[in-house]
Amino acid sequence: ALSDFNDIHNIPVSDPEAAAAAAVLDALNGTEALNATAKFVASPEGTALAYGSLVLMALLPIFFGALRSVHCSKSKNASDMPETITSRDAARFPIIASCTLFGLYLFFKVFSQEYINMLLSVYFFGLGVLALSHTLSPLMSRIFPESFPNKQYQLLFTQGSDDTKEEIVNYEFDTKNLLCLVIGAVVGVWYLLKKHWIANNLFGLAFALNGVELLHLNNVNTGCILLGGLFVYDVFWVFGTNVMVTVARSFEAPIKLVFPQDLLERGLGASNFAMLGLGDIVIPGIFIALLLRFDVSLKKNSRTYFYTSFLAYIFGLGLTIFVMHTFKHAQPALLYLVPACVGFPVVVALIKGELTEMFR
Repeated sequence: ALSDFNDIHNIPVSDPEAAAAAAVLDALNGTEALNATAKFVASPEGTALAYGSLVLMALLPIFFGALRSVHCSKSKNASDMPETITSRDAARFPIIASCTLFGLYLFFKVFSQEYINMLLSVYFFGLGVLALSHTLSPLMSRIFPESFPNKQYQLLFTQGSDDTKEEIVNYEFDTKNLLCLVIGAVVGVWYLLKKHWIANNLFGLAFALNGVELLHLNNVNTGCILLGGLFVYDVFWVFGTNVMVTVARSFEAPIKLVFPQDLLERGLGASNFAMLGLGDIVIPGIFIALLLRFDVSLKKNSRTYFYTSFLAYIFGLGLTIFVMHTFKHAQPALLYLVPACVGFPVVVALIKGELTEMFR
């Protein structure tokens, strides 16, 4: 629902008016505002590095999240069980997203921005620690040798007694999971205290990868309904109203990937960011992951639809950046990503004579 709250930051700062707007938005988001009389103009190298890095960061959770979704769909571990999105869920999602967006808009109009963002920071701290630890867990299993003393633990919380006892929480974990939680907590404290863009990106990448891995579409029809509905949602709220822009100016949370365009000039203390909302990664990503699972189900030892949709995503994201710089206006990325990610695989299926099988 929060996919494009920060699209407004994607205005190229080479334009004077856009640079002023970007500086104001940076100030409202807690980053260092540039001096109004000496606005920073990003160099071509800095801009290319920033958008190239954003594209690369967007591709990583989609690629690895899709691969992990195949394993996740076969797993019997309760902590790895995916959440299946049905056609009914997909049809309701843009409505729920719109209500959430408008609700946030009203909250920021009525209540103090400072207190709301404080609550959101604590909320996303908890989510981020859990998401990052889940992301790192398979990596830790590969790093540590089998001789590592990996003790098993269980967190059990019940209600009632004897025959009426009911399990509320039953979570099994081990020493490696605890180490992942510690790493996640360190990053979380760093984010809470400094709001540093690297800490933001670590949480953002973890959210995106977990979303692609654990949110499963039950078929291609459902995917088309979801992407089609969010296509309309994205275009309406970006171009039709000022609601998304207002929330973007007020909302502080790791729901976007950021990369500074002035990194070459100012190093890690850079503050002039290009941004990409996580929804522009997760929404197409779960459709691409579905097509990978479709490839696996065909048992042809081929990944045609996965690679087609993956390349389509790269094309759509590149087209978004090109149009944005050409017309000097922020763009809703799903406007370009949805037709590319749905259209390219459908054309391939039509050519191969597998269209009916794909939609079945």
